[in-house]
Amino acid sequence: MMLHMSLSAPESFAADYERDGVILIRSFLRADEVATVREELDRYISEDLANKPSSARTLEKDEKTVRNLWRLEEHNDFFRALGERADIKALIAPLVHGEPVLCAVETFNKPARIGSGVPYHQDNAYFCQTPPDMLTVWIAIDAVTEANGPVFFVKGSHKAGMLPTRPSGVRGNSIGMTETPTVPLNEQFCGLLEPGDATIHQCETIHHSAPNTTEHSRLGLLLVYRGSHTQTDTKLKEAYAAAATATPPA
Repeated sequence: MMLHMSLSAPESFAADYERDGVILIRSFLRADEVATVREELDRYISEDLANKPSSARTLEKDEKTVRNLWRLEEHNDFFRALGERADIKALIAPLVHGEPVLCAVETFNKPARIGSGVPYHQDNAYFCQTPPDMLTVWIAIDAVTEANGPVFFVKGSHKAGMLPTRPSGVRGNSIGMTETPTVPLNEQFCGLLEPGDATIHQCETIHHSAPNTTEHSRLGLLLVYRGSHTQTDTKLKEAYAAAATATPPA
């Protein structure tokens, strides 16, 4: 894939990210790039996925529709190259306070009618990194509307650090928060996106999404990066391992 060297963000994006823990960038990918991503995801699911380990995906409750694709950077050259794009890594370097390291390329498919929700959580309950210089670039491949399960973020919640967690029992999102945040839904930031738009959120920003009961899928491609200086927090890792054992993703 050719570099999209016109990729840019608002001048204040780093300051906004530090303040809010989440930012929105319009047209993160061009329309032709979105189409290419969609085509390769479709091909991968239809041609390659059956030959990958079960840990490469999570299915919805119907046991046949893909909920998540995991570890695409390991299983697919196209998506590894996308995650390693120099222009993307240059854009996020200030946000991870150092050299970006690609950690994951994955999807949250949220298919029409049966797409499951995601409980309130902080990503660092899964990533287990200290300091929390880690983030997710959430790229809309489908339009994200108020009706089809957008992600809601609690702005500024990353400043409180990691809050208590508990196993959620949700396959693919096995660890959630012990207490639901008190911030009303109408005061949270709702990631309404057109195809190619992206949100970028810090790994301790609280977020969640509702199920998709509409006739329109809500496919998102996620690129996850950490600063090269971060290290694994053993206590967080132990809590996540226990939750993942109780509710395996596959």
